[in-house]
Parts: sequence; C-alpha cells; structure tokens
Amino acid sequence: MKFKIEKKLDGKLGRTGILETPHGSIETPAFVVVGTKGTVKSLNPEQVKDAGTQIVLGNTYHLYLQPGDKLVKKMGGLGKMMNWNGPTMTDSGGFQVFSLGVAYGKGISKILQITDPSLLIPERFDDSSAPKLAKIGQDGVSFTSHLDGSIHYITPEKSIEIQHNLGADIIFAFDECTSPSEDFKYQEEALDRTHEWAKRSLREHNKLNTENKVALFGIIQGGREEKLRKKSAKIISEMEVDGQKFDGFGIGGSFAKEDMSTAVKWVNEILPEDKPRHLLGIGEPEDLFMGIENGIDLFDCVLPTRLGRNGTIYTKNGKIHITNNAYREDLTSVDEGCECYTCKNYTTSYLAHLFHGKEMLGGTLASIHNVYFIVNLVKQIRQSIIDGNFEGFKNNFLNKYSKKD
Repeated sequence: MKFKIEKKLDGKLGRTGILETPHGSIETPAFVVVGTKGTVKSLNPEQVKDAGTQIVLGNTYHLYLQPGDKLVKKMGGLGKMMNWNGPTMTDSGGFQVFSLGVAYGKGISKILQITDPSLLIPERFDDSSAPKLAKIGQDGVSFTSHLDGSIHYITPEKSIEIQHNLGADIIFAFDECTSPSEDFKYQEEALDRTHEWAKRSLREHNKLNTENKVALFGIIQGGREEKLRKKSAKIISEMEVDGQKFDGFGIGGSFAKEDMSTAVKWVNEILPEDKPRHLLGIGEPEDLFMGIENGIDLFDCVLPTRLGRNGTIYTKNGKIHITNNAYREDLTSVDEGCECYTCKNYTTSYLAHLFHGKEMLGGTLASIHNVYFIVNLVKQIRQSIIDGNFEGFKNNFLNKYSKKD
C-alpha cells in the first residue's frame, strides 16, 4: 500500500491524496461503503459501483460466524466472493466488543449526546442478569454467537488470522471499543489493553503477511479523554514490532457529538502525516466535513443503507421520511439535481408508494440514492479542497442541510 498527499487544506489538517492498494487506487478523502456480511444490504455490486463507491468494508466478526473465514478464503477472499473488483477492508471485531458487550440490549450508541444526562451514568456494573454476548479478558474476548449460542474466543492473533483469511487489502488491529460514558479509570484500563492487543496484532500480521500485500492499521482509542487520546496516538504511531510499523491508523471508540472534532484533532496533530487515517463508524454529512478538515482520509458507516431500508432519505435540504403523507403525490425526484439512478428514473411519489406497500424495491432505490449522496458528498468535499473553496462549499452545503429526522 502506498499513500501520497496531493494537496493540503490551508490552515487545517485536511488534505487530498491517493491511496494505492493491490485492487486499485482510492482518491481520498473517501467514504467506505459497509458490506457487513459480504453484501451491501439491498444492493448488488454493480449498483454499489455505479453510485461512485471506491472501496467496501466487510465485518470480521459476522463473516467469521457466517459463512466462516476459511470458506471465504476458499471462495477467493471477500472481494471475489461478493463479486467486487475494487479495494476492500475489514474491521477487527473490536466494535462488537462494545455492541455485544456493555451496549447489548440497552440501545447505547458510541456517540454520546451530552444533552441527555441519563446516558452519563456508567453502564459497567456487576449484574449477572444483564444480557451480554461479549465478555472481555486481558487475553481476548469471549463472544456468544447471536446465531446459535456457541462460544468463540477471539484474541488479537485470532482476529488477524481471520482477516488474512478474508483477504482484504486493509485490515485493522484488534481493540476494545469502549462506551462513551465509561469513567476515566476504565477508559485507561481498556486503553492499556488495546495497546497490548495492537502489539500482538502487529506481530501476528508480520508472520502472515509474507507477500506484503495486506496493510494493517492500528486503532487509537481513549474515549473523550484528551490525555488518553493523545497517549494512544503517540504509542500506536510509534509502535514497532520486528522492524515493522502500522501502515495507517483508525480512530475508533466513543465520542460525544459535541466535541468529536476536538478529539479527532487531538489525534491527527500527533499521527504521522504520511500515513492514512480512518474514522471508524462515522458518516453523517456534518461529521464528514468535520473529519476531513481535521485530517481524516477515510470514513465508514452503515447509515446510508440502514436509513434507506427504513425510508429515511438524504437530500441537500436535509433528511426526509418517505412515508410522510406529504410525499404521496410528489411527482418530483426525491432530490432535485441528483444524478443517481433513483432520482433520474423515479418520482418521490413512487418511492412513497413502494414503502407504504412494503415493496422490497423501495429499500433498494432509497439505498442507491443514500449511498450515492454520501459517497459523492465526500468527492465534492475533496474537489473543494483541490479548488481552494472548502470553506465556501462547507458553509453553502450546511446552510441548506438540516438534520431533521
């Protein structure tokens, strides 16, 4: 993997670049479309590509359980299996430590809204009756399969082995994603564990990466704590095993919506400039602008297709809910001026009809538009940096866009 910076954003950490992988080059900043189980939900690979997608992400935990990483390897790897010819990446399973552990069954997000004081209560407590599918130990994490209840113990070495079997171009070190409301003491304990797992991940990767075709990103954690975020950025960026360092970096874990930009800036001011940075699991339009001006090169998020399947559609004037009665007789396209397949061929009224009638095509058409909208928004932001008009483009877009779910 090679990364070259093309142009820097004046007075900011943002930049444009080219990221070269064995399966093609990626123009950065770029949005990574999530194909959790080897499929972007409700879309075929041609539709994903036609939306402008450059790279797709698969989920290590889910693919390990079904169909199994060894079977994926027999099928030629993630890209070959899903008929995707471009670059791919896989996460480490670290997010499932959070989502299937402390957050399981509680509806807790990795993004904390400070305005809701009830979420400031720590969730880490001794309650044997509380359902959890992930239990953390110093050596790894014990997962209870949500499919059949079987027990699986994932260590850093196991995570790296699984990801090598999945065959992605870019993989991530195993980490612990913590809840945004954990106290400092636990965040510090989890951070030390993540750093130890990162070292073990890098060592195992060196053993398996004999052809030097796979890039490994280390993950920075530390929650909302400045001290811990900066400590993690320094340790992960300097970490070296057998003469090898991480090829890039993921910024993971939990944030408060109100201070996410500060946390990202803390990290990227420390990370080496010549390596790519990925903001894990973040993808709302306003967050894309924030991340890019603070030095993020890659994003991934499930929201474009998740919202699309449930009838929430991005437009330049904000999100709309297609099942609202106001759209039943709207004969315009869902987002005037949009060049996606959906907007060029169907009316808003027809999409509303599909959702009211519970037709599968509705979710597909809405997801096509949402993926196109987010992928191409990042491309437009990239072009605005090249053209020297980032601030103007950002202000113009955000003045029109209002997040009214």
